[in-house]
Amino acid sequence: MATLGVNIDHVATLRQARGGFEPEPLFAALLVQSAGAESVVVHLREDRRHIKERDLYLLKELVKVKLNLEMSVQEDIVAIACKVKPDQATLVPEKRKELTTEGGIDVLSGFKKIKQVVERLKREKIAVSLFIDPDIKQIAAAKKSGVAMIELHTGRYSLATNQNEQDRHFRKLEAAARYAKSKNLRVFAGHGLNYCNASRVSGIKDMEELNIGHSIISRAVFVGLGQAIREMKALIK
Repeated sequence: MATLGVNIDHVATLRQARGGFEPEPLFAALLVQSAGAESVVVHLREDRRHIKERDLYLLKELVKVKLNLEMSVQEDIVAIACKVKPDQATLVPEKRKELTTEGGIDVLSGFKKIKQVVERLKREKIAVSLFIDPDIKQIAAAKKSGVAMIELHTGRYSLATNQNEQDRHFRKLEAAARYAKSKNLRVFAGHGLNYCNASRVSGIKDMEELNIGHSIISRAVFVGLGQAIREMKALIK
C-alpha cells in the first residue's frame, strides 16, 4: 500500500493572496499529521510565492511525520536546506513564470550540478529524491547521481483526455517503476493526481508513496482537510 504525502503549498498560496497571516501552513501540516498522512510536502520556491523560510523552520520544529522539501538546485535554496535539515529533499526543476512544476528535472543535462547537490545534502544526513519523468535514461542517470529514491512525474497521465491516452502513460509509469526497482531505487509518484486517478497509480507494484497537493486542498474547501486526507488514504489503500 502506498503511503501519502500531502503538499500544503496552496494553503500558503491562499495566505499570500491577501498578504496577511492566515491561513497558517503550520496548522495545515498538523492537521495533515493528525489525519494519518505519512509526510508533509512543501516547495520553497526561489520567488517565495507561497512557502517562506519562516514556514520551513516552524514545520521542521513541530511536525513529527516526514518533512519533504521540494527544491531547486540553486545555491541559496540548497544552503537553506542544509541549515533546516528536512527529513527529505526532492530536487525539482523550476521556472519563474510556471504556474506549477512542469515536467521532471533533466538529470542527463544537469548531471554534474545535480550530483554535487545530492552529495552535499547527503553529507547533512538528508535523504534525497529526484522528481523525474518516467524515462529509462533519466532513471539510470538518477541512480548514478547517488540518490536512493525517485519520484515519477505523473502529469501526463493525470492530464490525459481519453482512456487510451491515460492507459499509454500509465504503462510508461509501470515500466519506469519496474526499471527503477531493478536498480534498487525506491519509487514514489506525484503531480496532478486526484480522487479519480490516484488509486490506479497506487496499485503499481513497488509504488511506495504518492505525493498529492492541489486536489486534496481543493477538496478540503468543502469537507475539511482531515476528511479530504482520510478520503484520499482510503482510495490509495
